[in-house]
Amino acid sequence: MQITNPESITVRPVVLSTQRKASKRVQLFFRQTFQLLLVALLAVASYLAISHFFLQSVRVVGRSMVPTLYDSQHYLLNRWIFHVRPPQQGDIVVLRDPSDNGFSVKRVIATPGESVYLKDGKVYLNGRKLSESYLMLRTPTFPDSKYKDQLVLCGREQYYLLGDNRLNSVDSRTYGPVPRRNILGLLVR
Repeated sequence: MQITNPESITVRPVVLSTQRKASKRVQLFFRQTFQLLLVALLAVASYLAISHFFLQSVRVVGRSMVPTLYDSQHYLLNRWIFHVRPPQQGDIVVLRDPSDNGFSVKRVIATPGESVYLKDGKVYLNGRKLSESYLMLRTPTFPDSKYKDQLVLCGREQYYLLGDNRLNSVDSRTYGPVPRRNILGLLVR
């Protein structure tokens, strides 16, 4: 292409008006702010859902589970596991304590349909002496009553729970078998 008269060509610069530029900046600001708020809202909702329904951080308060758990230690509470399977003998669980409606950590000793017999400082599960290697050596388990022996049958959806520090634990010896609805989850060590 050859230009014979350069003066006859008009060049118009492409310039966005100041208003259009400002409008685009405002739109971009609101879009980014909305995205940031949406991400923050989803993060908070995810945290609340996970901590309420799946995993929750808990701190042990007290000495009822010594030597297995110690005062002020932190653990995770698996709140979902008992939707998949029922609590089992030996599980360490967090429960809503029937005596004061607070939270407690105890070990499952007996499940629905099983019997627990406390005699001479020993625990018998379904007529057999329970081997409790998690207890300190020669730790006795006496009933929390004026009677020498205690026999308890766990009914439907009931669990017999004891603390590992038997001389310093308020547990099923005091308040009896615990309903399943009071057991909140499994303590993860």
